Parts: sequence; structure tokens; C-alpha cells
Amino acid sequence: MRNNILRTAALSILATAVTAVQAQTPGQYDAYQGDSPKRITLTLERALEIALSDNPTIRIADTEVERYDYVIGQTRGSLLPQISADGTYTRSVVKQEIAKGLSFGADNTITANASLSLPLFAPAVWRTLRMNRTQMAAAVESARSSRIELTAEVKKAFYNVLLVEQSLEVLHESESTIKQTVDDIEVKLQNGVSSEYDFLTAQVQLSNLQPDIIRTENSVATAKLLLKMYLSLPEDIDIEVSGSLDAMSSLVDRSVELSTDISENSQLRALDLQEELLRHQLKVANASRLPSIGAFASASYSGNDLDRSSFGAFGGGSADSEAGTAGAITRSSFYWQHPVSVGVQISIPIFAGLSKMKQARSIKNQIAQMGMQREYARRQIDVQLRSAINDMLAARASMKAQEQTVRQAEKAYSIADTRFSNDAGTILELNSAQLAETQARLGYSQAIYEYLTACAEYERILGREK
Repeated sequence: MRNNILRTAALSILATAVTAVQAQTPGQYDAYQGDSPKRITLTLERALEIALSDNPTIRIADTEVERYDYVIGQTRGSLLPQISADGTYTRSVVKQEIAKGLSFGADNTITANASLSLPLFAPAVWRTLRMNRTQMAAAVESARSSRIELTAEVKKAFYNVLLVEQSLEVLHESESTIKQTVDDIEVKLQNGVSSEYDFLTAQVQLSNLQPDIIRTENSVATAKLLLKMYLSLPEDIDIEVSGSLDAMSSLVDRSVELSTDISENSQLRALDLQEELLRHQLKVANASRLPSIGAFASASYSGNDLDRSSFGAFGGGSADSEAGTAGAITRSSFYWQHPVSVGVQISIPIFAGLSKMKQARSIKNQIAQMGMQREYARRQIDVQLRSAINDMLAARASMKAQEQTVRQAEKAYSIADTRFSNDAGTILELNSAQLAETQARLGYSQAIYEYLTACAEYERILGREK
């Protein structure tokens, strides 16, 4: 029974980390950018740098910002002059007849047209341009939110790798210690100063430790796989994390600053931008009810080979003049004309079936909903922040307490080992002390991990990118 205590204790300490890693399924991997070795060493800073440059969610968010830059340019283009041109050529196969045997129209006609329009007063376009700028700001905030979320997840994944690796190191050291105990008892048994029961008990304790080591080794592989997913690294690249939980906790202690200011929280800022966007939509809807004024100009250049020798049959000239005209203009000549016109156009919306009024009321309803949603979200985030601060303080206190426990357990094991070596103690005392030391060291690593993850969550809620 006592030999199973070590196994149970180790599993209970590692359960949180192992479950957290195995519960997430890695997704598709993108190719690692650049010439990458098959094995790379990662610090936390390097891991964050790779994630923020190669992760697909970050690239998608940055692309969305770029897309709204094009949208703004598209709206701004509506305020610039619009110029168009077209040309046609027409060949008459059968002409229209105005009397039997008398046709009217040209055999060939060539026409070129050009038009220009310029908005002079377009309130809807101006309002839309301001709305596009708010959409751009919302896209930028969405990209920032993606970076904040990814930073927190990468930190947690990195800390988790350190936790399982440090836990594996503790189990290997425990294995080495128990193996040394088994060898010492075997020597004593051969010399007749120890019992076979002590020898078998130590061997069983050593054997029971093997499944825990195997499970922890699998947890290390799974934790690294999750970290590689966030970093968009291929599976065939082996990663090695640099640092320790102790060093990380010391660094965080110096950098973390407690605050209850949630003005930079990404969720709240996104809601503020959504409300601002709705207000712009309301202004655009109202602007569509205002008149719009635009200037226009058009020019055309056309020619045809209309036979004008028959124009005299309809009056308006003498026979001599008709003959002169017929002699001057032949069927092969073209008559060209180039009219040009300019003007101003005003468009006044009068009645649109109350659709614009209903649209404005619908947007006002959405604005009211957004205000209530933001207030509720603010209260939720405030609770989350206070909970994260409490988790940080509790984890830090637990970490300090576990540090003291480790020192006491190490001293207790040293005493038990000395007593057993001098035949003053029993194998049960030694096993109990060794188990207590292992539990204390695993618990200390778990406490540091919980403190670091609580700090990462706290920074995520505040909206800090680093």
C-alpha cells in the first residue's frame, strides 16, 4: 500500500498540467518560414517573437487591417471625378424607308462619347468615409486582441513545458535515489544485515515509479506539440525550451504591476468601437435623406456617310443649290459633329416608403443594446480581473509555502536516510520521507506554474501585449 502512495502523489500533482495539455488538439501546421534547423532552442522571448510573426491568426488579422485600407481608398474614390468613354460603329444592312423606294439613314456611322461627373455635395459619402475609418480602427483592435490572446496562450504553453520537464526531472532524481536505496539494501541482504522484505519493498517502490515516468515523458511530448502549434512550427522540428520555473517567477515578480484599470481591455475597446460604428451607420442613414449635388459634362464626336443629295426633295432650296450640294458632298464623304454639354444635377429624396426612418430607428435600437452589453461586459471583466489578482496572490503565497516545505522535506529525508543506513530506522520511514520529499518538490513546481499562468491571465485581462 505504501509503495503505491508515491505513484498516487505524483499523478495528483501532474494531473492539472497533463490534462490541460491533452485536452487541446493540435491543428494544422504551417511551414516554418526561413531556413530552420531540425532542432531549435527557445527562450520565452524567442517563442513569442516566432508566434507573433508566423501564427495564422496574426497574419489573418493583419490582412484584415490591410483590407480596410483598400475600403477607405474605395470610398474616397467616390469623391473624385468619374470619367468614362465609349465608341460605336454601325453598318446599316437594311435602311428604314420613309416612302416606297425612298430610304433614310447612313450606311456607316461612327460615334465616340465621353462623360465626366464630379460630386459637389455628397453627405452620405463623407459619412461613409468616417465610418470606414472606424472600421479600420476596429480591425486594428481585433489584430491587437489576437496578439494579446496568442501571447497569453504561448506563455501558458511555454510554462507548461517547463513544468512537465521539471516534474520529469524530479521523478528521475527520485528514481535514482530509490535505485541507490535498492542497491544498498541488496548489499546489506547479502551480508545478512537486512531482510528480504526491505529489499522487495524497495524494488516494488522503484517499479511503481516507472509508469509515472512514462506518462510524464508523454506529457512532455504533448506539451511541446502544443507549443509548436502556437508557433506554427512543423512537427519534424524538435524544440528545447530554455529557462526554469524559478527564474521565470523571479522575472515576473520584478515586472508585474498590480492594477485595476481595465480601460485597455481588448473586449471593452472592441465594444466601444462597435458602438461608434453603429453611430456612424446612423449618420450615414440620415445623410442618405439629404440632397446631393453633382456636376457633369459630356462630349461626343460622331460622323456618318448620309446621302444629302435627296434633302432638296423636302424643300428648303433651289434646284441649282441642290445640284451644288450634291456635287460638293458625295456618298463617300463623312459629316462630323461634336456637341459638348455641361451642367449641374441635384437629387432630392422625397419619400422612400418610410424605409429610411425605420432603418434609423433600428440602428438606434442596436446602439441601446450595445450600451447595455458593454456595461454587462465591464462588470464581468472587473470580476475576472479581481479573481485573477486573487489567484496571483494565492499562488504566490502557496509558492512561498511550498518552498519552505521542500527544505523541510529534504531535511527529513536526509535524517531518515541516515537512520536507515545506521540500522536505526525502518524502510517504511525511509519510503515515507522519500515520498514526502517528492510530493513537496512536485507541489513547488506546480505552485510556480499556477503563479505564472495566473500572471499571464492577469495581463491578458488588462490588455497587455507583453
